[in-house]
Amino acid sequence: MKVRRLLVFVLLVAVLGGGFTAWRVFFAAGAKPAYKFASIESGPLTASVAATGTLNPVVSVQVSSQISGQIREILVDFNSPVKVGDLLARIAPETYEHRVHQAEADLEAARATVAVQQAELFRARVNLTDAERDFARKQTLVAKNYISPADLDKAQTTLDAARAQLKVVEAQAANSAALVRQREAALGQARVDLSRTEIRAPIDGIVIKKSVEPGQTVAASLQAPEMFVIAKNLTDMQVEASIDEADIGRVALGQEVSFTVDAFPGRRFKGRVMQVRKAAQVVSNVVSYTVVISAANPDLALLPGMTANVRIITAQKDAVLKVANAALRFHPPESGEKPTRGPASEGRPPGSGTGRGRGAEGSSGKLWVLGEDGKPKAIEVKTGITDGNQTEIVSGDVAAGQQVIVGMSVQGEKTKPAQPRMF
Repeated sequence: MKVRRLLVFVLLVAVLGGGFTAWRVFFAAGAKPAYKFASIESGPLTASVAATGTLNPVVSVQVSSQISGQIREILVDFNSPVKVGDLLARIAPETYEHRVHQAEADLEAARATVAVQQAELFRARVNLTDAERDFARKQTLVAKNYISPADLDKAQTTLDAARAQLKVVEAQAANSAALVRQREAALGQARVDLSRTEIRAPIDGIVIKKSVEPGQTVAASLQAPEMFVIAKNLTDMQVEASIDEADIGRVALGQEVSFTVDAFPGRRFKGRVMQVRKAAQVVSNVVSYTVVISAANPDLALLPGMTANVRIITAQKDAVLKVANAALRFHPPESGEKPTRGPASEGRPPGSGTGRGRGAEGSSGKLWVLGEDGKPKAIEVKTGITDGNQTEIVSGDVAAGQQVIVGMSVQGEKTKPAQPRMF
């Protein structure tokens, strides 16, 4: 009896196991797919380009030293307001004062030389006049045979020598006059260098950077050393944003811009595109272009150097048909088509350097709806602008409120139990 009961139990277990296996093969494998749907909506849509940039003053001037020397004193500090001509710092002037004194002495010596040459010039002219009178007198005497012709020839030689001497003295006088002008220029240069020991503000503004301290030596050689940076007006700022080459074609002058800074996370600032610089910047084989954006700062909340998360509005429409980008990327497995990316990728973080809503406006796409037979049916559509999450439907046999497929899952699908870990 025990053996018979054991055989019956084994047979019952085998029948139940075979039935469960047959159910898994013939019923569970044929589970119908369940589709995920989204509605086509009607409403406003805004396309934009996202990037990051740095806040800078519209006008900032680096104040440098054109001469070398030790800094005697600093008269301003960070955030000091200055006017044109205000004294910022002073370099030790003793060396340049001595150069001025030396140039003044050289000028006096040159002027004395000119005085000597003027006297020589006067004497040469007197000698020439005397030689001319003597020559004329001897010509008369030779005509009356009172003196020999040899005396006349000697007078002629003396006259020629006096004329040559006058030309030499005139040239020396001109050279002395030129030397005076040269000394005057040297004196002027020495006085200019002496005046440069006083570093003065070139514009009205605020000192936003100070790079030197009293006692420090500045050396002006091939490049002037930076001492201060003065911002002209901090109420008018600008953002210099780097835009990816794939998005720069959609950026134009005058477009509205909004941006945020980490210092004020709940506040959004406004601006406009003021300049698109054509000089490309290549960093790690990534090409970008600098776009300058105006930023009003009436309350001086924005500070130079802050990082701005920029959103440039490239297109905006008030009432359009729009659909989730996932619907444009969906393709049912039985269609034989490979899934493709839609006009825009979703979830780009701000400041990634690529715009939201990348893609060609007016491109073609497909939307899938559930047909009467319960199978997906494709609808050809033409797409427009996109904000990265939704895309405009320009044309196609669709209407607002219509359900389209965005994904699918299989009913009855269970998660496979985890395999035991083998040690």
